[in-house]
Parts: sequence; structure tokens; C-alpha cells
Amino acid sequence: MSVSLTKGGNVSLSKQAPGLTAVTVGLGWQADTGYDLDASALLCDQSGKVLSDEHFVFFNNLTSPDGSVRHSGGGSAVGGDDQQIQVDLALVPDRVTKIVFLVSLYEAATRGQSFGQVHRAHIRVLDREAGTELARYDLASGGLSSETALVVGELYRHGSEWKFRAVGQGYASGLAGIATDYGVNVLRDTPPDSAPSAAAPVSSPAYVPPAPPTPTVVSPPPPAFAPTSQPTGGSPVTCFFDPHHGPGTTTVTWFPQWGVPRPIQACGGCAQRVQSTPPPFYTPPQQGYPQPAPQGYPQQGYGQPYADHHQQQQGGGRRFGAGALIGAGAAGLVGGALLNEAFDDDEPDVIVNNYYEE
Repeated sequence: MSVSLTKGGNVSLSKQAPGLTAVTVGLGWQADTGYDLDASALLCDQSGKVLSDEHFVFFNNLTSPDGSVRHSGGGSAVGGDDQQIQVDLALVPDRVTKIVFLVSLYEAATRGQSFGQVHRAHIRVLDREAGTELARYDLASGGLSSETALVVGELYRHGSEWKFRAVGQGYASGLAGIATDYGVNVLRDTPPDSAPSAAAPVSSPAYVPPAPPTPTVVSPPPPAFAPTSQPTGGSPVTCFFDPHHGPGTTTVTWFPQWGVPRPIQACGGCAQRVQSTPPPFYTPPQQGYPQPAPQGYPQQGYGQPYADHHQQQQGGGRRFGAGALIGAGAAGLVGGALLNEAFDDDEPDVIVNNYYEE
């Protein structure tokens, strides 16, 4: 009596038919027109891998090396089976612990086919001598969709017995995916050899000299002020704002608190940094310069006027401040002296805004 199995179920064939030596494994299906299905068998060892590529029995290798497994080919259906595989259990090598049976779609990816259009697929095991069916597994309709290959069942050793298990595992990667899992090299997708063939040498391209690098042109930043050169002749003049800064190399216009703007000589750093605030130029007391006593009318909120260091070197001389310039007696003398110095210098004026050198 045949045993009907469900997915994952198993049965002892040796108990079903004592003295069993050979079986016929029949596989069948019903598919849409244009579908080409192939049955195959894998002889595997204890690790679950095929013994060799020759132990993969399919349409291009119909017999295993030992002759224990033989494919009947793709002839006409027999007894409701589309293809059959014969197994002589007594000839199966001792290293073989199981024989896996599978069905795959030929050129499924190219044709856009899958097991979703395959109906009423089955696998069954028959006693070859008696011709009786021992076990059967029918795959449920609608259980597969995008799969292109299917492990249907397997014969395996269990001690001294041979048993059969219903598997029903689908592969969307086709026969090549099954080959990868079971260690078959002949069907693996291998990338093409990128090394050039000796028979067809690759000509080397002509040498092209590299182009010279493009020079990077960096434009200098515009000057922050318009410098003027030190007037020729006479003794060098120190910086008006601080004699410790060095010689005055730039002529700028100084705006005192009171009086007429006048040109003075300043160092480049002072001339550049004083461009921050608008005139008039109010100067607080500077350390190192003696400050005169307030004269005239004192102005609230303003510091003492800043003395010209040239006058200091000449023993005091004139000083520019609120009291000195407002005083009636000194106004004419100071104003005339300032105008005299202003007309003595023909250099272009650079306006210096408020700047205090601490």
C-alpha cells in the first residue's frame, strides 16, 4: 500500500517492501504550454555535498560514475510520470548518505517563467521489481510562485534502512542556486576571465604625454591705503603718532580737535590702521609725551591735546590743543605756523581717521 506524504513527512521503504534492492523514482507535473521541465538527482555524502560533478545526474549526464543512478531522459510520460530516475540501492556507494531529487525550469529567466504556472507536480517511489507504489508526495497547488527550481524529495540511509522524505523546497535562483547549495561546480555562475588570452594579445595604447599643469594666477589684494614716498632731502622724520614706530614714510592729513587740518608724517602701520573712524581726530594723552596745562576755555569731555613730537625735540615749541589755539594771543602765531607747514608739503593728502596708539 502506498503512503501519501505531506511536506517534511518520511517513510521507511525497507519496511514497506522488505528485501528492497531497486526503486524507480517518478516525477510529474502539469505546466502551461512552452514550459520545459527537467528532473535531476544529486548523490551526496555526509556533509550534504555531492561527491563530485559527475555525481550530478541530469539531462547532460544521465548516469552516475558507479551506474547506481540512471536518468531515463526526456521521453514520453510513463504511468503518469513525465520523467523517471532508476536507483539500484545495492550499487549506491557507501559514502552516499542521500540522493536528492529536484525539478527545474529550463531557461526560466530568459523565458520569464516560474513554478507559479506549474500545476499538480508530484514525486513517487515504486518497487522496481514488483512495480508497486511505495510512497507519494503531491505538491499543493498555489504553493509556489516565483521559484524556478524545486527540491522535491530525497532517498536517505537510516542505519541499514532506506527511507524517503518529502521536501518541497523552492529556489528562485534556479538550478544554479541548488548547485551552489550542494557543491556542484559545473552549474555555478562564474564571472568571465578578465585576464587577456595568450593567443590574442592586447595591443598597448600609444603613449600620450601628460598635459602641463595650468598655472594658478593669484591676484594681489588691493592696497588698504595710498602710500606716498618719503620726501627727499633733509633729516629723516619719525612717525608722528609714536617716535618708537620708526621713520614716517607716509604723508597723511591730521585733524586736531581745534584748528586747521595739517599734513604729518606717519609710519605705514599707523597710516593703515587709522581708517576706522571719521574725523575730527581727537587724541588722548600719550605716555612719554609731556602734557601742557589747560589754557583758554576748557572743553568738557575732551582729553588734553596731543603734542607734536617735533616741537618736543625743539624744546617745547608750539603745541596743538584747545587752550593754546583758542587763546587770543597765541591764535595768530599757531595758526600761521600751521598754515606755513601745510603749504610747505606738496604731497597728496591721505585722510587719517581717529586712531589712538596706546
